[in-house]
Amino acid sequence: MQLQGGRKLRRQAPSRQFRGFWPERYGGGETRFAWLDTYRAVRAETERRAAPLSPEDQVVQSMPDASPIKWHRAHTTWFFEQFVLAPHVPSYRVYDPQFAFLFNSYYVSAGPRHLRANRGLVTRPDAADVTRYRAHVDAAVAHLLADAAPAALREVAPLIEIGLHHEQQHQELMLTDILHAFSQNPTLPSFDPDWRWPECALRRNDWCELPEGVHTIGHQGEGFCFDNETPAHRALVGPVRLARNLVTNGEWLAFMGDRGYARPELWLSDGWATVATEAWSAPGNWREIDGKWYVFTLSGLSPVDEELPVSHVSYYEADAFARWSGKHLPSEFEWEVAARAGELEDAFGVVWQWTRSAYAPYPAYRPAAGALGEYNGKFMVNQMVLRGSSVATPSGHARVSYRNFFYPAARWQFTGLRLAEFPA
Repeated sequence: MQLQGGRKLRRQAPSRQFRGFWPERYGGGETRFAWLDTYRAVRAETERRAAPLSPEDQVVQSMPDASPIKWHRAHTTWFFEQFVLAPHVPSYRVYDPQFAFLFNSYYVSAGPRHLRANRGLVTRPDAADVTRYRAHVDAAVAHLLADAAPAALREVAPLIEIGLHHEQQHQELMLTDILHAFSQNPTLPSFDPDWRWPECALRRNDWCELPEGVHTIGHQGEGFCFDNETPAHRALVGPVRLARNLVTNGEWLAFMGDRGYARPELWLSDGWATVATEAWSAPGNWREIDGKWYVFTLSGLSPVDEELPVSHVSYYEADAFARWSGKHLPSEFEWEVAARAGELEDAFGVVWQWTRSAYAPYPAYRPAAGALGEYNGKFMVNQMVLRGSSVATPSGHARVSYRNFFYPAARWQFTGLRLAEFPA
């Protein structure tokens, strides 16, 4: 099984590729069948990613930030049951009344939830029952799409659309969460023996120049976006230079060889405390064996390839590396302007790239009403923005305005960096 990612996604303009994946917006007629095809395709991708895993694999939770694969499969199904079927199909009957408590994540308005850190303790329902739950909900959504009147279809299609994008986010988490779980297993199991990093750009060691100017930032156009990408607004950017290439493992080894993890002058105070607490001396999933560095990947353990982009580094590590290099991280606005202009190599489909921008609302941002308004807005504090997409990001789920966000110590995702500098 070869996971999708890499050159195909990165070499297309993300907005064009993204729109091409989805049916026309919310019309009737043949559009309902296009939506049904898309729904089935996205849901099938979730099952494809879960297919190599045993029932035991699907229940493990290796840390509070990660979730069991079984939980991801059930939670994304609950999303459609909670926000599409229950409010819009009077005849619908929930699969199991207990599932709302077990598989709600953070939607306080939708009711009480099981403690996140204890999701791995939910051995029942088992993975087979989750499979039956998914089939129950899928059948109901299929009937809804096939039978809804045009006005009703226009009402539910936006909810189904956000549910599918939500599921794609969890598809990425499925891979990163199981990678973290397998990395804790002393037998170092392989998720996919054929998994490989995508082909990356040849190193050019050059920079793109962004002269000072006012640019439109945020989602533009007709296609779907999450609310945190809006509203589009004007911002002053530059002058600044951005590295066309991602930072590589070889460059990171040089940082380590210069005692980068042992020099407090390179680190933010919280980062330095995290290095001490977590005993970091290398990126996540790296391990030293007989004097050589190896990295644990979805295909198992392999020697660190110095030509590949570094991955599984936190914001704190990315910031320290930038200081060591005499550079800094780009802001998310600088990244977006350069990516829109096609100036960045491997902007998509390899690693998410840390920026120096705090995750905050855009000017005049307003979250949606109701429980879905909890999707992004309430997390806009104490986290940092990442841009691009990663090798684990599903096809059709990347665009230049996408704002990912994590706490600065997080590094179990496919996260890397590129550098920026102010012109002399």
